[in-house]
Amino acid sequence: MYIATASYSASALLRASRARFFSSSTSTLSRTFLPSPPRALPRSFTAQRLLSYSAATRWSHGVHWRAPYTLRSQIRAIAPVVERVQRRIATMAPESHPFKEHLTSLPKPGGGEYGKFYSLTSLKDPRIDRLPYSIRILLESAIRNCDNFQVKKEDVEKILDWEITAPKQVEIPFKPARVLLQDFTGVPAVVDLAVMRDAMNNLGSDSNKINPLVPVDLVVDHSVQVDVARSENAVQANMELEFSRNQERFAFLKWGSTAFQNMLVVPPGSGIVHQVNLEYLGRVVFNTNGLLYPDSVVGTDSHTTMIDGLGVAGWGVGGIEAEATMLGQPMSMVLPGVVGFKLSGKLNNGVTATDLVLTVTQMLRKHGVVGKFVEFYGGGMGELSLADRATIANMSPEYGATMGFFPVDHVTLQYLKLTGRTDETVEMIEGYLRANKLFVDYNEPESERVYSSYLELDLSQVEPCISGPKRPHDRVTLKDMKADWHACLDNKVGFKGFAIPKEVQDKEVKFSFHGQPAELKHGSVVIAAITSCTNTSNPSVMLGAALVAKKACDLGLRVKPWVKTSLAPGSGVVTKYLLQSGLQKYLNEQGFNIVGYGCTTCIGNSGDLDESVASAIAENDIVAAAVLSGNRNFEGRVHPLTRANYLASPPLVVAYALAGTVDIDFDKEPIGTGKDGKSVYFRDIWPSSEEIAQVVQSSVLPEMFRSTYESITKGNPMWNQLSVPETKLYSWDPNSTYIHEPPYFKGMTMDPPGAHGVKDAYCLLNFGDSITTDHISPAGSIHKDSPAAKYLLERGVDRKDFNSYGSRRGNDEVMARGTFANIRLVNKLLNGEVGPKTIHVPSGEKLSVFDAAMKYKSAGQDTIVLAGAEYGSGSSRDWAAKGPMLLGVKAVISKSFERIHRSNLVGMGIIPLCFKAGEDADTLGLTGHERYTIDLPSNISEIKPGQDVTVTTDSGKSFVCTVRFDTEVELAYFNHGGILPYVIRNLSKQ
Repeated sequence: MYIATASYSASALLRASRARFFSSSTSTLSRTFLPSPPRALPRSFTAQRLLSYSAATRWSHGVHWRAPYTLRSQIRAIAPVVERVQRRIATMAPESHPFKEHLTSLPKPGGGEYGKFYSLTSLKDPRIDRLPYSIRILLESAIRNCDNFQVKKEDVEKILDWEITAPKQVEIPFKPARVLLQDFTGVPAVVDLAVMRDAMNNLGSDSNKINPLVPVDLVVDHSVQVDVARSENAVQANMELEFSRNQERFAFLKWGSTAFQNMLVVPPGSGIVHQVNLEYLGRVVFNTNGLLYPDSVVGTDSHTTMIDGLGVAGWGVGGIEAEATMLGQPMSMVLPGVVGFKLSGKLNNGVTATDLVLTVTQMLRKHGVVGKFVEFYGGGMGELSLADRATIANMSPEYGATMGFFPVDHVTLQYLKLTGRTDETVEMIEGYLRANKLFVDYNEPESERVYSSYLELDLSQVEPCISGPKRPHDRVTLKDMKADWHACLDNKVGFKGFAIPKEVQDKEVKFSFHGQPAELKHGSVVIAAITSCTNTSNPSVMLGAALVAKKACDLGLRVKPWVKTSLAPGSGVVTKYLLQSGLQKYLNEQGFNIVGYGCTTCIGNSGDLDESVASAIAENDIVAAAVLSGNRNFEGRVHPLTRANYLASPPLVVAYALAGTVDIDFDKEPIGTGKDGKSVYFRDIWPSSEEIAQVVQSSVLPEMFRSTYESITKGNPMWNQLSVPETKLYSWDPNSTYIHEPPYFKGMTMDPPGAHGVKDAYCLLNFGDSITTDHISPAGSIHKDSPAAKYLLERGVDRKDFNSYGSRRGNDEVMARGTFANIRLVNKLLNGEVGPKTIHVPSGEKLSVFDAAMKYKSAGQDTIVLAGAEYGSGSSRDWAAKGPMLLGVKAVISKSFERIHRSNLVGMGIIPLCFKAGEDADTLGLTGHERYTIDLPSNISEIKPGQDVTVTTDSGKSFVCTVRFDTEVELAYFNHGGILPYVIRNLSKQ
């Protein structure tokens, strides 16, 4: 049986003006966990009560599906953790909490209390009313966790004084309530935890100190690939292939869920991590042993921001940073500026949430929001469903913000009820948030909040659009699409250009597709995928896509058979409401059969194209197109053979699949010819907003959520049959090509290595602007001629079993070989040649990046990377920092860094440096053939965050850079050789 998790319910997802809400009386289910205790607890909480709570319920919808321990084994397993908790409580008595006088009771309407909370209201500080809601969450966390060690009273004052301190880039600590992982990033995180236990053992310390101290949820959703499409059996066939490829990884994750406390693993086939988080894992407000506080989360996937649509503060961090958070370390962050984004009006008929988010993305990219929070407010908020808000929040990484935050209001509360949270829980959430100045009530007068800068959008101005062909923020309105496409063919190679000569732009390639005549042109659609957390769990766009399919079927239109079509919902509820509506059959008729419940095409798991299609593209240099309802379309990500990749709403994905090309003006040109011989236009198949609303109301029902939540707790037969050892230390298999013991802590001692500069380093790679983590980190399929392929073949792995880089993230040998292995890599050392090669400067040889790096390492020579602006943008990937470190890269010098990637570089001990404004490698005349010396003191106390350093070359050039250690804590990480050695040494001393 294939199990999948729940999705959005009906009316909370309609525009508020048309919404009707259903009530829910779902009983509360539970699953066991050991909570991370708040920094200080009310006086009545004793260690004894905390021990009894170790098997108490965690607020959620379901029960744990893992095989239950006996009571004795449960107590034995948690004893070391409880002991540490008791020690923490003993050393941090409530009397010593700096804000103990602000601990306030939250009464229940019928008598008694929900619990206690640290009250912002009782501070009686007028500055609080002016703070954005997102900053108030940071404030509450600082007050609750204040111990004058990890979090100081001075930190609380910095946040209270946000209007003055934020422009100064001050540093604050933040302790998120929980951590979210998916399997691609979760496997290396569990690998790191396992090898950290080994390191603790080797240092003579207690390995059980390596245990998550906050709840950790890991959802397996990144492994399913679209191997089988256009088939009624696709879901089962793809899941069987997923398990056959990933059994070792899945067994390792299942081991981790039993070996480590506080870790929950949601099995494959349950849905997409961010949708599971939205509907199932998100608490909004925690109630831990009677202490109430806001839910907050950091995740190892950059689209963790989707939860911001629910009013939960969440964003993506590197896996390295997440591991430190799990182990009780506060996150060190710069207090962000907040952009106030005012929404007014309402969306016009036929305009989708996807059109809105692509518009917002372009606006915010232009405004510049990197490192900032964006907070939405205004009269237009009432016109946005929770699903629409989550769509906008999801794409925060694409517009560059840390968060796109929607404070909790009545729409949020209705959504919580609709997705199975009990009435009492929702009442507690509302009561707490109102009492603590964290709830927005648009029916009451509000004090004016202050923002760092302001933007405004009238929703009625949003037009239907798509984005591409290579970046999410390159929005194109539908009416301009044909002209834009032809401009892209003409333009020189770049983000908006393919440099196709005029004389061959119209060429047609004829070929045979399984005995049928077929043809391709530049712009032909060969992949049409309804995929990704951004859109697939929004009923309005999903049912809109189904209505497009129905109208096309009724008129006699069919998608060409050589277009690889697929539907991968973010939730099992999608399947239920598509079946309830009677519309799934029309999607099937157009080839959009459900292929699985996971990320699929959006992360490059699109599977192979048919051999005849692939040959036609490759042999004739066709610029083929993919159209997907995803959030990322960087070149080389979706599929190696689709050079043009466009992001679109699910209904537009179906429309472009039917048209068969992106080279079309939907206003003027027909999509095809109907069964009556007449031309069929876009307007003939496009549903109205009213049509969609009616189907949503009648088809999306609360019972669908309840039944799906019940089934997710049972796992699935293939997962349940995995057997794992009950050991606390992992037994590494030296022959495994999936899970390998990494070398991070080999020879580690208790003494930190100290700060260091770089002397006479060679340039491994010389890049321009917008090098993404897709370029750096191993992703997608493993090319048959790559160093990673050679490694696997030498170990007896057949090419058909290579799997993807993502599935092998637990093996550092594969990942180091796949670093900088993107086939679209543009390295200036190669003088225009594109591909994963570089020049080994001393010999002049052209080698794979890995082989060149190993040649430098074997000669004892350090390397650096030169780069342009926005280095490391895209998905948060720890391997984009771990890989370069294993290759021997000591520093990266760029014009600017993406926030998470810069943090990850620091976490792995790599020095991030920025050129001064107006300078870069080109303006300074750097070719990359020089040797570089970076003058940093060897005493860490002599280095300050953001200080200037001098870089000299053997050619006589000298220039000044800013060292991007942004906080004192990051300097401490650098002194220890990275964040993980820092944590190990600190825990060993406790």
